[in-house]
Amino acid sequence: STIGAAQASILHFEGDIANHNDIARVDFSLAAGMTDVSVWTDSSQSNLNFDPLAALWNANTGERIAENDDNASINLLSQTAFDSGFHLTSLAAGDYFFTLAVSDNFAVGSTISKGFSFDGTTPIPLADWTPDAKGTHWSIWLNGVDAIPTVPIPGTVWLLGSAMLGLMSIFRHKTVIL
Repeated sequence: STIGAAQASILHFEGDIANHNDIARVDFSLAAGMTDVSVWTDSSQSNLNFDPLAALWNANTGERIAENDDNASINLLSQTAFDSGFHLTSLAAGDYFFTLAVSDNFAVGSTISKGFSFDGTTPIPLADWTPDAKGTHWSIWLNGVDAIPTVPIPGTVWLLGSAMLGLMSIFRHKTVIL
């Protein structure tokens, strides 16, 4: 994964998702409100890779701001028909994150806590899941933001992590007497 840090510039993050229920996540922040913010994928590569699905979230509230499957109009130089992204004319100062999933793994509700359509399903390698997925490489671009490192999160780990934290808090409060 690539890590970027800058102030109000174009940043690029990339990596690989192996399974149909994996989620790539890029956290970013805005020190001040911006009037021209764009986030987009160029992962499809003219359908030589996989069809990405993008969502933008408020990191403080967990609320989904936007989600789309196909919007190749953000960056005409790098995007192709199955890519996705958003151009926001105004975005308040704060913390946000962008998720990238394989098409049809939509967010279930209006908050990240609801998860994604394929959460809890047995991971299926992209090559076995759909003949349209010819590769696993993802690529996300952000323009006009301040950013922090990217965190790829497999779908099953997303749920497992929450369960583990709950169990750890239960066991931490118990003492063993020998």
